[in-house]
Amino acid sequence: MELDFERCYRAVDSRDQRFDGWFYTGVTSTGIYCRPSCPATTPKRQNVRFFPSAAAAQGAGLRACRRCRPDAAPGSPQWDVRADVVGRAMRLIADGVVDRDGVPGLAARLGYTERHLHRMLRAELGAGPLALARAQRAQTARILIETTGLGLAEVAFAAGFGSVRQFNDTVREVYGATPSELRVSRGGRRAVGGAGTITLRLAYRPPLHAGALLDFLALRALPGVEEVRDGAYHRGLRLPHGPGTVSLTPADGHVAATLRLADMRDLAPAVARCRRLLDLDADPVAVDTTLAADPVLAPAVAAEPGVRLPHAVDGFEMAVRAITTQQISLQSARTTLTHLLTATAHPVDHEVDGEVDLQNSGQPHDRPLGLRPFPSAEEVLSVGDTGFRMPGARRETIRAVARAVVAGELDLAPGGDREEAVRRLAALPGIGPWTAGYVAMRALGDPDVLLPTDLGVRRGAAALGRPDDPKTLNAYADRWRPWRSYAVIRLWRAA
Repeated sequence: MELDFERCYRAVDSRDQRFDGWFYTGVTSTGIYCRPSCPATTPKRQNVRFFPSAAAAQGAGLRACRRCRPDAAPGSPQWDVRADVVGRAMRLIADGVVDRDGVPGLAARLGYTERHLHRMLRAELGAGPLALARAQRAQTARILIETTGLGLAEVAFAAGFGSVRQFNDTVREVYGATPSELRVSRGGRRAVGGAGTITLRLAYRPPLHAGALLDFLALRALPGVEEVRDGAYHRGLRLPHGPGTVSLTPADGHVAATLRLADMRDLAPAVARCRRLLDLDADPVAVDTTLAADPVLAPAVAAEPGVRLPHAVDGFEMAVRAITTQQISLQSARTTLTHLLTATAHPVDHEVDGEVDLQNSGQPHDRPLGLRPFPSAEEVLSVGDTGFRMPGARRETIRAVARAVVAGELDLAPGGDREEAVRRLAALPGIGPWTAGYVAMRALGDPDVLLPTDLGVRRGAAALGRPDDPKTLNAYADRWRPWRSYAVIRLWRAA
């Protein structure tokens, strides 16, 4: 990836937080790499190199700055929104695919040979898939070292390393300190909440309109799976090695996340899914600049900067929600989905760490509820007709999607091919343009989806003084490209 030296150096000189995650600053005289916003003295031009990824900086022999912690910077918004192979690969690596399935598994998911995938990633990011996964393992290890009481050997394998020696060598190379020294330097602090609990900060680029995020999620919260309470969002997670729960609390400059995991190997996937859920890797300045150029949306952007596009932690879940919501209200859809949850519930679902779950989820609690993940495609296929409480055609559409997911014919994961997923969805009976578009927007993270027939979108357009017929609205929305999905969120708020 080409990085313009002058532009990057100006960002470093001004300590502009907006560029954190876009690139990394390597200082050859000190042997470290930093975020653009690092508060240290601006290095001399002749001592600076810029890198498109932390892995590329590490590959050049640099270690992470202990002051600005560049390995914990927000993810690049470029990889977050790009639908090409490199963007998909970055999302899959963040979700831990290389740690679980190796580079062959990553290449198979993307449909390319290992050699060609390596070439593409090296050309764009300055590092291959193994180096990118190694950089992520190092960050995961650092979190576990500093926030848990796990033994260092346990940390090594939980972070995805193949051996303790590999773990020790990587941590020493990336951070300039041994794992034991990192633990001592942070005071050996351990998160409150017992075994399997990790508390960490999820960075984002300001501004972030936290109220809009929580409003959106609260309106659609499904009892037993998620809730918004006391300024925080809580939900159950289905992760590669077991279930988990998360509590996400927006704060100044970060989102505080408390994760409760059945298996510590799921830390990196859980963090990646939470970041996607809250759209924390977006570039809100770029989005708002485009939308504010339209006089119709400009007042809303000025009043509420940083409105994000909530995504999904589970693509199949979002598809089921979209199908269920067709032509009915959100409240009715929530009732219908609650019946489905009850039909797939197991006795263990009703108690997690001694806390009441699904049946009493409406009652106030002093602690986060024991929440369960949304049912898997396999679980939904096992439900009889009476468990759906919806028209037969809609029930069969959900089953068709579940069968396609189980068979591997439909990939709704973050690294899936958006165009291919939408094409396969649209080919299923009962899936129209609105449903396919909604899934593309929220499950697949497409930033440029318009839903011109959506009732909320049309009401929002009317509230802002624009014609609300779908054809006219569709033509008008061309000025919002490539951020029409974010315009949809603002129209819903206007409605």
